[in-house]
Amino acid sequence: MCEFEPGPAMPLPGGIGISKLTVYDAEASDGLVGGTPHVHLACSEGYYVLAGDGAVQTLSTKGYSETPLQVGAVVWFGPGTIHRLINRGGLQILALMSNSGLPEAGDAVMTLPPEYLVDRETYVKATALADGARTQSAMARRDLAVQGYAVLRERYESEGPSALEDFYAAAIRLVQPQLADWRKRWEQGARRLADETGAALDALEAGAAPHLESAELHQLPAPTESGLHGMCGRLDVYDTRA
Repeated sequence: MCEFEPGPAMPLPGGIGISKLTVYDAEASDGLVGGTPHVHLACSEGYYVLAGDGAVQTLSTKGYSETPLQVGAVVWFGPGTIHRLINRGGLQILALMSNSGLPEAGDAVMTLPPEYLVDRETYVKATALADGARTQSAMARRDLAVQGYAVLRERYESEGPSALEDFYAAAIRLVQPQLADWRKRWEQGARRLADETGAALDALEAGAAPHLESAELHQLPAPTESGLHGMCGRLDVYDTRA
């Protein structure tokens, strides 16, 4: 007899996280309107465009590209893809992140110039949002990241994929103190759900389905928090962690 033991709570399917993103509409230091270029080290990200018009710029070992974002479009990319949202008018996105809770725990490193990536203390100081001046702080760190991003793009044109190696290495060093917490969040979220699916398949093969008896509806009728300053814009966040 196969046993199925569901966890104490049910996160969203696949253990994903969702938020509504209203992309920044202020001009950056290079004259483009939009968000902060950054990279995720363990999580994939997806967009469903709700309103407006814009693009996402991406830079990875496969090269640079700019993908249009219009209403109804769906795009996604894996960890290691440096990305920057461009707002050409009213851009709003439903952002989907793997490993709910892990991105919020710091799985993102902005493309600051190298002197700000030397150690975690320097990076945190450069990217912190000041109380009472959070918008100004968000725009300041965005402009710093745009500077570093421009250098990475220039280096890629002349050096190819190796141009990203130093940035990736610095990003890894910055997040290493957080990895134990990340692993715990993954184990309690996405991995737990995958394991429960395996147990359900084992039970079904045995002709049983005890997990069906615990079926129920879950809902979040409104965002858990609204108007937060994210890297790419203002966020309405849904806390979907178990």
